[in-house]
Amino acid sequence: MASMKSLCRLGFLFVLTALFNSINAQRILISEPDRDDSRRMNFEIIGKMGNHFLIYKNIRSDNFICLYDTEMKLVEKVKHEYMPDERLINVDFFPYPDFIYMIYQYQKRNIIHCAVVKLDGMGKKMNDPVELDTTLIGGSANNKIYTTLSSDDKSKIIIFKINSKNKERFLITTKLFNDKLDLLKKTIITMPMDERNDHLGEFSIDNEGNLAFSKFYRTSNESISKAYMILKRAMQDTLDYYPLDLEKMFLDELRVKVDNTNQRFLLSAFYYNQKRGNIDGLYFLAMNRTLWKPEMEKTFEFSEDLRHEARGESSLRTAFNDYFIRNIVVKRDGGFLVDAEAYYTRSRYSAFNRWDYIYGSPFAYPYDYYFYSPYYSSWWWRRNSMSNQQVRFHADNVAIFSFSNKGDLEWSNVIRKDQFDDETDDRISYNVMNTGGQLHFLFNLQEKRNLLLNDFSLSPDGKITRNPTLKGLDKGHEFMPKYGKQISARQFIVPCFYRNYICFAKIDFN
Repeated sequence: MASMKSLCRLGFLFVLTALFNSINAQRILISEPDRDDSRRMNFEIIGKMGNHFLIYKNIRSDNFICLYDTEMKLVEKVKHEYMPDERLINVDFFPYPDFIYMIYQYQKRNIIHCAVVKLDGMGKKMNDPVELDTTLIGGSANNKIYTTLSSDDKSKIIIFKINSKNKERFLITTKLFNDKLDLLKKTIITMPMDERNDHLGEFSIDNEGNLAFSKFYRTSNESISKAYMILKRAMQDTLDYYPLDLEKMFLDELRVKVDNTNQRFLLSAFYYNQKRGNIDGLYFLAMNRTLWKPEMEKTFEFSEDLRHEARGESSLRTAFNDYFIRNIVVKRDGGFLVDAEAYYTRSRYSAFNRWDYIYGSPFAYPYDYYFYSPYYSSWWWRRNSMSNQQVRFHADNVAIFSFSNKGDLEWSNVIRKDQFDDETDDRISYNVMNTGGQLHFLFNLQEKRNLLLNDFSLSPDGKITRNPTLKGLDKGHEFMPKYGKQISARQFIVPCFYRNYICFAKIDFN
């Protein structure tokens, strides 16, 4: 009798455990491939509108917005025939609760047009296209003229272009709009470029419409020896400069992030103690938006223990030399997380480091600012990064650092991975899903000859957990997590290859 009770109790616990695991398991649903959705298709994940998931597709000269239901079944395929048949340069989407702005650029003869269309929740246009700006060019444009950014709360949208024909004086034109696309302010600013090797870095807009970016001096692909943080206030026609304190120090790629809660901008970069030296640590700067003065400017030197954790196959001295900063995540109290990935390429002839990526780094932006384009964009970057070179792309460990609002290290950790692919880097690297209590790092790992999508979660105290394999992974699907997008508090859409087609998978984090 006692043994029977024990058995019942065990059975009950088994059912309870199974139920708990089933409730907490991540679920993945994958769309059926459309016969026109070839691997060469350009796409952009727009987001979630009601119970539908919207994805833009550009197939040759045709443009569609496809609606999928909660089971990722195709509901409707809306063709946008008013868009140009050729010379479409770029498309950006800005979804709101009940409508979407689609801002696109195209070339007609020697003029680049920037236009906007308002779409409803079914992806259909609500009005005729409205032209926002035009630019006369001397020849064919292969990159974007305009960059379009939105504030975190979507109350502000800015489009800007940079004419760098005169290498000594850049002409920056900005147009700031509200969420109704009323023009709030147009500004044309001439920026002196004091040195022949001056460049402009990443741009970021806050909820008030203030635009912050970096300007730096770099000879060829050398380390940065001089740099400024620059603010263009929303309703002013001037620029505020702050020179970074780089005495006896050199920086690498500069990353800028808005901290709307604390009304400041963060800048972060790796630093070296000598030109083309080994990476010694992280530099960061927190600029007060109102006073345009630093609340914090300091460096963090990597310890030997950190180097040992992050080094992979490198030596301790060179442990971080292949790392690039991928994300800066701001906390409510002004603290922040920085995550960085070891990324490098090799050809059959030689290997290339961060100073001479002749094949291009996915974390570096082009320096021709007459045709300014941001450093990373899903369908635009993929379309322009396909190479016929015999190159092997590598994406290895991810190092994560948590800092307090004073810039002190709270904890650090490393996610170990070893990824590579030939000819393209579509299937390597990672993306981050923020579910509030945790950050989920999504990336592919090779398991028994299959490339499977993995989920590693990061808790607020820095603990990393490898979650069970996602439920519903079908054999034959190869995921491209770096082009995925978080579309709600608990849902993420990631594109994937299936044979010669592109499909889309929805992950539900329960």
